[in-house]
Amino acid sequence: MTQVDVRPIEVLLVEDDPGDVLLTTEAFEHNKVRNSLHVVNDGEQAMAFLRREDPYGDAPRPDLVLLDLNLPRKDGREVLEEIKDDPDLRHIPVVVLTTSEADEDILRSYHLHANAYVTKPVDFDQFIQVVRQIDDFFVTVVRLPRHR
Repeated sequence: MTQVDVRPIEVLLVEDDPGDVLLTTEAFEHNKVRNSLHVVNDGEQAMAFLRREDPYGDAPRPDLVLLDLNLPRKDGREVLEEIKDDPDLRHIPVVVLTTSEADEDILRSYHLHANAYVTKPVDFDQFIQVVRQIDDFFVTVVRLPRHR
């Protein structure tokens, strides 16, 4: 399957660190990723976006969520649990993309039904490679459900 054969996907990045938002945005641009990247900065904004609540009433339904664990207002673990407990949202793949390498965070994330757990590399080139691999996997390998 070539890149031309696949449809662009809507990606929601839930990240409070401006540097990591910039790195992810640059990784998408650097790799000519055609996906639409939407960014929210805390867990409450993430749930409002996903549920299309004010001010996100016109937000697209994401095909993929990239979720940091350490977020203000509502922790990433709580966001993951809410997504997977919601019948309208649970089908959306969630990739935990975080700096934590703690075994308890990895185990808890999978217990809460994360689709993948990825530790953010600090090196820019490695970070770009990781984002590209996530993109390749979810765009060219995995079949995502159609929007409802």
